[in-house]
Amino acid sequence: GKTLRDKSFRAIAFVIIGISLYVAIAFRRASRPVQSWKYGLITVATLFHDVIIPLGVFALLGRFKNVEIDTNFVVAMLVIMGFSVHDTIVVFDRIREKLRTPNTQMAFPELVNQSLNETITRSVNTSLTVLLAILAIYVWGSHTLQWFIMALMIGISTGMYSSIFIASTLLVDVWKWQQRRNN
Repeated sequence: GKTLRDKSFRAIAFVIIGISLYVAIAFRRASRPVQSWKYGLITVATLFHDVIIPLGVFALLGRFKNVEIDTNFVVAMLVIMGFSVHDTIVVFDRIREKLRTPNTQMAFPELVNQSLNETITRSVNTSLTVLLAILAIYVWGSHTLQWFIMALMIGISTGMYSSIFIASTLLVDVWKWQQRRNN
């Protein structure tokens, strides 16, 4: 009940803070043209997206199918956050590599697009591989894991989407906002 909810919120808050700090520190050398703390903020925004979708689906399942949010669901949310942040960091890391390349004359939006094109196959293949593995567990596994696996399938799918389409778009939007503000 209340204890699970409180501990869950605390665990998720610590994970989000830890992820933000990690991304900000890891990308501190890539603070041109977007500051490293903004990479962390964008990562947290995509994590919010990745968690809110399965949470909404399970709220509906709870309403119509009497599915309860339990410790397995909390663990699924933490796994989703870890998987999604890894996928987002892969894209951001490729952007960072390209920013470090000497004599890069490419505009930032094009650089982000090129980085995304270079990592999209890896992101999709990794996510689909995991989805196929957990789909097998869903179909042939224990009934007690059914909702845990369902949460993972929803979360990993939304995580794949957000790391490809939301994180990089937000990064370019932040850059454009900074450009307008500086002019």
